[in-house]
Amino acid sequence: MTVNPTTHVLWHCQYHLVWTRKGRCRILKGNVGKEVYRQIWILRKKFKIQKVELKIQIVHVQLLVRIPPKLSVSEVMGHLKGKTAIRLLSKLPWLRKHKLWGNYFWARGYCVDTVGANAEMIRKYVKHQEKQE
Repeated sequence: MTVNPTTHVLWHCQYHLVWTRKGRCRILKGNVGKEVYRQIWILRKKFKIQKVELKIQIVHVQLLVRIPPKLSVSEVMGHLKGKTAIRLLSKLPWLRKHKLWGNYFWARGYCVDTVGANAEMIRKYVKHQEKQE
């Protein structure tokens, strides 16, 4: 549980977020994966989001986070996907040249699941998924 002493709010809004690459292209490794991680880290600090677990795999990103109740999940996902795409396409210009992607980096949707009593099980799944596959 997180307590914000200035607003007297006790909250535990924990979510499992998953989003994929457009066309499910297998490029979220090396410098691309590092840039995605770096941008998520910057946004996490900016919005005061608490990272529980993060796994950047070749095709998708899995993130287990606690989001303050004043932020909506769709707002957070918009920033995560939008800012990482802008950063990647500007920092790694070779990504823009692929004709199928256009100026889009991420697939259109995302998956979100609220996490309650099974938080530890989901945290372990996110952390160790590659080993299970």
